[in-house]
Amino acid sequence: MIPVGTAWLDSLWPQSTQHFGGISVISIKYYFQIFLNMSQICKRSILTANRVVINSPAVLRCKSTWFSDVKMGPPDAILGVTEAFKKDTNPKKINLGAGAYRDDNTKPFVLPSVREAEKRLVGRALDKEYATIIGLPDFYNKAIELALGEQSQRLKAKHNATTQAISGTGALRVGGAFLSKFWQGNREIYLPTPSWGNHVPIFEHSGLPVKRYRYYNPKNCNLDFGGMVEDLKKIPETSIVLLHACAHNPTGVDPSTEQWRELSQLFKQRNLYPFFDMAYQGFATGNVDGDAQAVRIFEADGHDFCLAQSFAKNMGLYGERAGTYSVICADEQEAARCLSQIKILIRALYSNPPIHGARIAAEILNSADLRSQWLKDVKCMADRIIDVRSKLKSNLEKLGSTHNWEHIVNQIGMFCFTGLTPEQVDSLIKNHSVYLTKDGRISMAGVTSKNVEYLAESIHKVTK
Repeated sequence: MIPVGTAWLDSLWPQSTQHFGGISVISIKYYFQIFLNMSQICKRSILTANRVVINSPAVLRCKSTWFSDVKMGPPDAILGVTEAFKKDTNPKKINLGAGAYRDDNTKPFVLPSVREAEKRLVGRALDKEYATIIGLPDFYNKAIELALGEQSQRLKAKHNATTQAISGTGALRVGGAFLSKFWQGNREIYLPTPSWGNHVPIFEHSGLPVKRYRYYNPKNCNLDFGGMVEDLKKIPETSIVLLHACAHNPTGVDPSTEQWRELSQLFKQRNLYPFFDMAYQGFATGNVDGDAQAVRIFEADGHDFCLAQSFAKNMGLYGERAGTYSVICADEQEAARCLSQIKILIRALYSNPPIHGARIAAEILNSADLRSQWLKDVKCMADRIIDVRSKLKSNLEKLGSTHNWEHIVNQIGMFCFTGLTPEQVDSLIKNHSVYLTKDGRISMAGVTSKNVEYLAESIHKVTK
């Protein structure tokens, strides 16, 4: 190894030596020092280029060059509520933000029918091979039958193009992609005001511009049916209109049976295309057939439509991502063509769906005893939600609240649109550790027999 510097050169010749080979010794030392300096510079350049100097500012800048213009996205509203709830040390704190069912101890609830279905599946030692592009037939065939009914003439005539999807979100996304590519009418989708927050990005990312129609009346916390009809009469013909099949999220307000019939006729008159989002079948009233009335009315009236189904809520399969997407077509041939194109879209999106949740749902829907148990499980969940709605209203009345709280029991499903203002919501969070979203929506699943009195007291204090 050559020593650093030029002092070692002195040992090569006597002190009296002035020249070496005709060259000045001083010159030799001078140029050799330049050589050493240049070699050090080159070494540092090579190390930097190869990212050896990890903490170098130049290296860090280079790492971020490609995405330096990416802006920080806004936090998710629901996750933000949950994070704030976790940090709160108040023993009376209540989380009313999460859209997942909880038992009366605020614990996640696995349905008995789901537990038994899993036991049976494990006992068969099934493989983990890929599903087909459209998933498990035992699941998606029973799923669409659950929505339209066993006596559906359209199903018997094979007018449906049905595929398994990644729960309700995946079903909506596949539907958005399909309509964006093949819809020949007005290429806009109309959503109710308000609607599930994820509807807008799902359809916008699919390439469908989003418009709105009136739905909810905040003054009386009820359905603005007149405004809804008026808007639907004005939107362009052949437009796509999203409808919540039951248990509207976030308001919990649904049209009546007669109003659904009127809407069906209006859709025919205006030549509008229905896209049903059915995320809560059975969970709304405890009756799977009753909760399917909107879809079945439209089917019986001869509409072609598409349908997104989710089994996250009504089977508690949140993390298993079990859902379906269906297009109800004019005939069997059209359904076959649509399904062939849906397969192509899915292949590029996620190739094929997960199998475990679909196997659980299929086991339940195809086994008489498990299906019977599941219907009881669903009713049990729905009944608990109905019960805490009643208790919340009665506790508010006992406290002497002068407000009309009828909407708490009139609304259905997991969510309640309380009518609370953003300022009242802030007060609930800061002063009472009751966590909910800014729009005043509460998840009734977070209300229990143990905390309903404290919740009522807190709401009463901020609404005086």
